[in-house]
Amino acid sequence: MSAVLGIVGSPRRNGNTEILVRTILDGAQQAGATTDLLFLADLEIAECDGCHVCWEGAECSKADDMNAVYPRIIASDVIVFGTPVYWYGPTALMKAFLDRFVYFNCPANRKKIRGKGAILAAPFEEEDPAAAELLVALFERCIEYLQMKLRGKILAPGVGEKGQILARKDVLAEARELGRTAASA
Repeated sequence: MSAVLGIVGSPRRNGNTEILVRTILDGAQQAGATTDLLFLADLEIAECDGCHVCWEGAECSKADDMNAVYPRIIASDVIVFGTPVYWYGPTALMKAFLDRFVYFNCPANRKKIRGKGAILAAPFEEEDPAAAELLVALFERCIEYLQMKLRGKILAPGVGEKGQILARKDVLAEARELGRTAASA
C-alpha cells in the first residue's frame, strides 16, 4: 500500500488549491493508498539560511515545524505539491517549504527522497496556461534534482474565486484519476 502526502501551499482554507489536492488524495485512497495532508499556513516554517548543518546528516538547526514534517515526507511514497500561481511562481509558503528540501541534499539524506513520486497541482486565476510555465519549470527542476519521479501535473487556469474549481468537473475528474494512478504506480 502506498502513502500519499498532500501539501497545501495556499494561505486560503477551503480554496481551489485545497480542493484540488484533496481530490487527488481521494483518488489515491480509492486506489488503496493511505493519505496525509499538510497545510503550510498552519505551520511555522522559517526560511533556510544556508547553515549546511543538514548537509552533515544532522537535523535542521531551525527550531520550527519543519523538523516534524521531514519524517512525514520520508514516510510518503508520493508527494502532492499544491500551490496557486502567485506572480508566475509558487506562494511564499510553498517556496519556503521547498527551500527546506536542502535537507535532502547530503548523501545520507538523499536516499530518503530519491525515487519518491511527485505531483504538481496548480490552480490559478489567469485563463492562459502559459501563466504557470515558470512554476512548472521550477517544480520540474527541483523534482529532477532530488531524483524524484514526476507522476503528473494538473493545471487549472481560470479559477480565481474561492471554490470556483468545483464547477470544473473535468479538472476534478482528472485530479481524481491522477491520484488513483499515482497511488498504484
